[in-house]
Amino acid sequence: MEHGVLIFLTDYGIDGPTLARATEERGFDGLFLTEHTHIPVSRESPWNGGAELPRRYWHTEDPFVALAAMAVVTERIALGTAVSLVLQHHPIGLAKTIASLDRLAGGRFELGVGPGWNREEMANHGVDPRTRTRRMLEHIAAMREIWTRDEADFHGEFIDFDPIWSWPKPVRTPPVLIGGEGPTVLDRVVSHGDGWMPRRVRRDEVDAFAGRVAELRRRATDAGRGHLPVSVFGAVPERDVLDAYAAAGVDRVLFELPDADEAEVLRTLDALAALRP
Repeated sequence: MEHGVLIFLTDYGIDGPTLARATEERGFDGLFLTEHTHIPVSRESPWNGGAELPRRYWHTEDPFVALAAMAVVTERIALGTAVSLVLQHHPIGLAKTIASLDRLAGGRFELGVGPGWNREEMANHGVDPRTRTRRMLEHIAAMREIWTRDEADFHGEFIDFDPIWSWPKPVRTPPVLIGGEGPTVLDRVVSHGDGWMPRRVRRDEVDAFAGRVAELRRRATDAGRGHLPVSVFGAVPERDVLDAYAAAGVDRVLFELPDADEAEVLRTLDALAALRP
């Protein structure tokens, strides 16, 4: 089982290149960034972490810009999003951004995606929250067309374009990791994903979670999809829980780092590195 990290990279915390070098030097397998383009001041959407939304949500750096800087100072680790709110981007522009980033990273980019939870944020992008999941899947499909075809066209419910030329192409078609834990998430993983990225599986949830991993593997086999890896976002950094994740079939754990200064983040990285087998 691989070990990676994720962070809300902010303008008041550690800088991206320093973090990327430190992550690779300590032997981790990947580094993933969150995304919010903005947070509306007047919020109605509930946050599942409590009443007060932490300031890191509206101080996050653009993950694609930050990951490009990280790509040029690393050689080995996977670099990705956990997760990108792809429905808040136009797929033609985002496909080019991701392809350019993947080339800088030498084919190491992974696109973790989710539909998001903040309805006001979506609305500011002109997205109807009631259609967010369908729109997300359509954006993924449209980007894959652009990445894999010399003359790509797409005609869907939300995205429509006649044949286009768009280069560069990525080194490889970036794997799409579908985020979420809801009752229908495995449908999306099997239909549109290259992996599953569930969040914060607690100690007392691992047994039930193992059943869902087994279900994913059965469904992927039946659909001819092969092995679809599972990466746990915000994994519990305790040895017995990590052993339980591995027994459940998890392929990679992603530990969440604090949105803090360089010294605190590096101390946390050192502590987490001690958990690696």
